[in-house]
Amino acid sequence: MKHNIILGAALLTASALSIAADDEVIIGRFSAGDLRDWQTKSFKGETRYTFDEQNGRQVLFADSQGAASGLYREIRINLQRTPWLNWSWRVDQVLSGLDERSKPGDDYPARVYVVASGGAAFWKTRSLIYVWSSHQPVGATWHNAFTSNARAIALRSGTEDAGRWVSEKRNIRADFRQLFGEDLDDIDAVALMTDTDNSGQSATAWYGDIYFTVR
Repeated sequence: MKHNIILGAALLTASALSIAADDEVIIGRFSAGDLRDWQTKSFKGETRYTFDEQNGRQVLFADSQGAASGLYREIRINLQRTPWLNWSWRVDQVLSGLDERSKPGDDYPARVYVVASGGAAFWKTRSLIYVWSSHQPVGATWHNAFTSNARAIALRSGTEDAGRWVSEKRNIRADFRQLFGEDLDDIDAVALMTDTDNSGQSATAWYGDIYFTVR
């Protein structure tokens, strides 16, 4: 099923968004059990998102049983000021027998989206999708199987880092420049999803706080 989480959820407009300009911009404060600014987008069934405790801190837990739904937050981020996206995540197992570059294989135990809206020209909306890949090598990039306006980047692969927390830090402005050839000033939304609807398998993942920083 097509997993273009933001296009299906909303046509993001400037009037609906606040512009965040602090040195640190919190997107998801899961450590505080806070999801009030997040919305749900369902594709097939419901991935269950709940809070869990890991190593003495509260995190977001995702459990997908042949389902696909994600959480997204609309917020405009000034990439000239805070281009770095930071988060941590954990998976215990990956999915088997998938070609993640194909439509039947478009399932991931964990992924984080960053979305630049096209506004009324929704076909111009672009998405970066940072994935914990089951089979693609770390550093691989590819077009999403359902839309040419989304690029996947494998930050983790397979079970090498499974079973432990890992931290990520990405320069979103640089990644958009590299993969889309655009020097963006702002992005408009961040989303996350654990999904297994195409394969019918099961996956669990944990997500720590998500935030933008100056460096």
